[in-house]
Amino acid sequence: MDCPSCQHPDTRVVDSREAVDSIRRRRECQGCGFRFTTFERVEFRLPDVVKRDGRKQSFNRDKLLSGLRLACRKRPVTEEQLDAACARVERELARRSGDVTTREVGMLALQELGRLDDVAYLRFASVYHEITSPSDFLEVLRPLLERGART
Repeated sequence: MDCPSCQHPDTRVVDSREAVDSIRRRRECQGCGFRFTTFERVEFRLPDVVKRDGRKQSFNRDKLLSGLRLACRKRPVTEEQLDAACARVERELARRSGDVTTREVGMLALQELGRLDDVAYLRFASVYHEITSPSDFLEVLRPLLERGART
């Protein structure tokens, strides 16, 4: 790996630690002594996602993470929790054979948000289920009320 400071081609690993879904490596340049951090992530073989109109796209982790972040905006959910939720969705998708639909990805995202924060779950569900009336919203809200909503 080339040093980002001096582009020297030889660096050594000083320390390695596991993160949520990656390995954090602390490196030192053998040329100039500059220390920097890299992250290695396991790359899953993920299925294509079939959109509602029938088009196929490669699974995009950043798109999922962006949707989860938006739902959790100003909520007590950490970036690490969101990364872990994305990693669980990716692992589940990697287990499946063939293509998956956007509906399946959305349901997995909803499951993860249901574990993290009820308000974030409702935000995501209101967009995902295309809620257009108070009665539609009440149908999404009812299971949370029945189990005793968390803050």
